Amino acid sequence: MHTTPPTPHRWARITGAGIAALAVLAASACSGTDTTTAVAPVTPIAGLASGDLSRGADNFYTSDQVTSTPVKFKNQYQMEVTGNLFVPKNLAPDTRAAAMVVGHPMGAVKEQSANLYATKMAEQGFVTLALDTAFWGGSAGEPRNAVAPDIYTETFNAGVDYLRTQDTVDPERIGALGICGSGSFVISAAKIDPRIKAVATVSMYDMGAANRDGLDHSVTAEQRQQIIARAAAQRDIEFRGGPVEYTGGTVHELTPESTPIEREFYDFYRTQRGAVTPEGATPDTTTHPTLSSNTKFMNFYPFNDIETISPRPMLFITGENAHSREFSEEAYRLAGERKELVIVPGAGHVDLYDRTGLIPFAKLASFYSQNLA
Repeated sequence: MHTTPPTPHRWARITGAGIAALAVLAASACSGTDTTTAVAPVTPIAGLASGDLSRGADNFYTSDQVTSTPVKFKNQYQMEVTGNLFVPKNLAPDTRAAAMVVGHPMGAVKEQSANLYATKMAEQGFVTLALDTAFWGGSAGEPRNAVAPDIYTETFNAGVDYLRTQDTVDPERIGALGICGSGSFVISAAKIDPRIKAVATVSMYDMGAANRDGLDHSVTAEQRQQIIARAAAQRDIEFRGGPVEYTGGTVHELTPESTPIEREFYDFYRTQRGAVTPEGATPDTTTHPTLSSNTKFMNFYPFNDIETISPRPMLFITGENAHSREFSEEAYRLAGERKELVIVPGAGHVDLYDRTGLIPFAKLASFYSQNLA
């Protein structure tokens, strides 16, 4: 593992050998939750291809070292939020542990990446809460799959509300962890919520910049206006009672013309590796935001004022080959003191969703242990 000295500004690159050395520390404890209902394991959807299960791909990982409990609570807008609470089984009685809210990739649900990360971090002694953002999964919000960045952000602030009421949680030691699009939502949440004491992101997408400018600023001003015009026209259709139309998301079949990024997402979301169809949804709508609402991301600027999170620490983890790497690097450039950027060699964007052989869980554990002490 190559890293610079522990100064306020740090950039780290974890080598393959370093990843192996960052062994996951097993911790655990008894649950202090007020219910014993277990989270039902998600069964991969039958009939799908297995996907690339190399390098420890284990999205549906479960652990006998933690207790998992489905929970529901209201956000500030009185919308129901659903989540899974993970508590180490060997947590000493009357102990209040450090905790964190964990967010899934944009267009996903908590059973995709968030539960895995929450489980792994609970094994290392943290109480963790994997959430469905509003309009997705089991959380409230109509129409389904609508884009509402402010309400997505509120999901994480509400998660902090909930954790601060739990007997197993120290209310002054709560962090946030966002994967892919949730990385930009937890940054947005932390800017206005000093109760979030430490922030980490993995394979982060700046959902605002991605929609305004595209990857590598590939979207022209003319193309952007065409996208906006199409969304506005769809609003007219839906206001008159016409059908909802969806956009973006993951393709449902591959062709010889499919791009590498399309193939990367397909291998996770459309195979048994990571496919999930939440109750009330259909495979045709999973991952796809509504067309008429998706332009709301163009008004979303999570990196504006990111430096105001300082002196609270921030950790940005991205893959060496991730198509989204630009967003983590930009956030790191703009963030204030106490920040660190970790580049995982050989990893792409989706690799860090579930490939346990690549994800530096021990790095995340040490970051939160040091900064939620």
